[in-house]
Amino acid sequence: MTSAAIYGCAGLVLTPEEAAFFAEVRPWGFILFRRNIDTPDQVRALTSALRAAINDPDAPILIDQEGGRVQRMGPPHWPKYPPGAAYLAATNDPLSARELVRLGARLMAHDLRAVGITIDCVPVLDVPVQGAHDIIGDRAYGRDPATVTQLGRAAAEGLLAGGVLPVIKHMPGHGRAFADSHRELPKVHADLETLDAWDFAPFKGLSDMPIAMSAHIVFTAIDAKRPATISKKAIRLMRDRLGFQGLILSDDLTMQALSGSLTDRAAAALKAGCDLVVHCNGDLDEMRQVAEGTGKLKGKARRRADAALARIVHTPEPLDAVGARARFASMMDGRLEAAKGPDVGEAQG
Repeated sequence: MTSAAIYGCAGLVLTPEEAAFFAEVRPWGFILFRRNIDTPDQVRALTSALRAAINDPDAPILIDQEGGRVQRMGPPHWPKYPPGAAYLAATNDPLSARELVRLGARLMAHDLRAVGITIDCVPVLDVPVQGAHDIIGDRAYGRDPATVTQLGRAAAEGLLAGGVLPVIKHMPGHGRAFADSHRELPKVHADLETLDAWDFAPFKGLSDMPIAMSAHIVFTAIDAKRPATISKKAIRLMRDRLGFQGLILSDDLTMQALSGSLTDRAAAALKAGCDLVVHCNGDLDEMRQVAEGTGKLKGKARRRADAALARIVHTPEPLDAVGARARFASMMDGRLEAAKGPDVGEAQG
């Protein structure tokens, strides 16, 4: 039976030890990072090997392919995509930006599907506030909830049209954090009314999406003791107040915002109501610890996982990739320079 986990692997090829572990614990899916990416043929071979290890030709394979600082597949084999903030900057017109975001996401889906990747951890629906840590920064599509909602939906629709599932993140909102949850635990002290009008708004607007990722952030108005990923109160708020009935993934369990052993972290996230836990760095000993705290994917979580995968369009929307890339580059008007802000490296986005 499938376990309620998503794992990474260490390198460009699957080792016998990794294959044996995956065959034993049978994770729901896998996630790739830059360390796993070389050429298109190599990535296709790796995604095939991961699926073969658990004898599931349709096993989900995820990646963080946002553009900007968070792009795992890039030159010379794949195009460089812009960060979220670049789209509106390129057009200065929300309607044109929506068209451009959708086109960029459709092209990303084309790249991903070609190498066997079926889920992209996009769109970022966080809305940064003045003075917030720039771990989100230009990854955000805008600086107000309405813009983020509109452009986030365009990104999700572009991915879905290309046969790739989007993941809305980081629920219920990372834009008000004054610390990087990869390195420490952020605490947000805003009241619920403020959060509802700003941070929660894009997630409510995209509550029909198939998959969401939790934030490792303490919201004192929700649960003063626990970050959202391991808080029953926060997960319940995502279901009830935000209206999200899809599949909820934890952010990466190795991030320093969480404390305790990896076994305890996995168990706490699942107990709180996350459907699946994510471990990213490919360390086999750590994955064994996660597996000890991870049960089987069953019940409502299993039904949500199945419903998410049912959203994959197996015949993608027609695309003239060459023409679309030329049009995209022309519309972006050369704004593909290096993104600014801290690199979001091998940890989950």
